[in-house]
Amino acid sequence: MTPKLEVHIAVSKVGKYASRESGDTVEIVERPHGGFSAVMADGQRSGRSAKAISNIVVRKAISLLAEGVRDGAVARATHDYLVTHRSGKVSAELHIISVDLVTRTMVVSRNARCPAFLRVGETCTWLDAEANAVGIHRFTKPAITELELLAETTLIAFSDGIWSAGRISGPGMNLPNLVTALDPDHRLAAQQLADGVLAEALRLDQSRPHDDATVVVFKIIAPTTPDEIRRLSMQIPLEG
Repeated sequence: MTPKLEVHIAVSKVGKYASRESGDTVEIVERPHGGFSAVMADGQRSGRSAKAISNIVVRKAISLLAEGVRDGAVARATHDYLVTHRSGKVSAELHIISVDLVTRTMVVSRNARCPAFLRVGETCTWLDAEANAVGIHRFTKPAITELELLAETTLIAFSDGIWSAGRISGPGMNLPNLVTALDPDHRLAAQQLADGVLAEALRLDQSRPHDDATVVVFKIIAPTTPDEIRRLSMQIPLEG
C-alpha cells in the first residue's frame, strides 16, 4: 500500500536594498494530471527591468505546465521564447520544481548558476550540475534531477540573493548547517524554514540585501493525522 504523504510548499522573498521592485518572480500551478509545480525566475540585473524579464519567463513556463507539457520541454521552450522575444540579449535563471503524482516523483529542473539543496533524512546533497541561464546561449538545456517521493525530504531552491549573501565580507551562508539546526527532526513547517533561510541571508547582508533574494521550499512529510484538505496562503506587504 502506498504510504500517505503530504507536500508542503513555501516561498519567502525580498527585493534588493533600495530597489522598489524585486526582479524575482515565483508562481505555483496545479498540474493537469495531478501534482504541483513551482516556477522561480531571477531576471537579469534587478528592479523593474529584471521584473519584466522574470515575468515573461514565469508566465510562459506556467502556461505550458498547465497544458501538461513535461518540465524539461517547458524549460527548453521557455528559453526559446525568451530568445525570440528579446533577441538573445537578456537572460534569466530558472528553476522548475514539481511534485508529479502520476510518477510519484519530485522533478527539479535548473537553468541557473545557483544550485538547489536537497535533504533526505539526514543526507544533504547539492544539486549543482552546470546549467546556463535561459535567454542567451543557443543550445541551452536544463539540468534535471528526478527523485522518488519519500517522507523527510526537503528541497530548497533559491535565487542569487540567497547564494551570494554575506560573500562580500565572508564565506556566506552554510545552508546544510542552517537547515539541520532549524529543522533537526523534519518537523518545522515549510514556511518557517523558508523564513529562517531568508532571515539568515538578511543577517549576513546586514539587512541590506545586495540582490533580490527568494527561497522556495518543498517538504514531503508523512502526516501523523492525514488531512484531505488542500490549503494555500499568502502574505504580501503593500506599499503605503
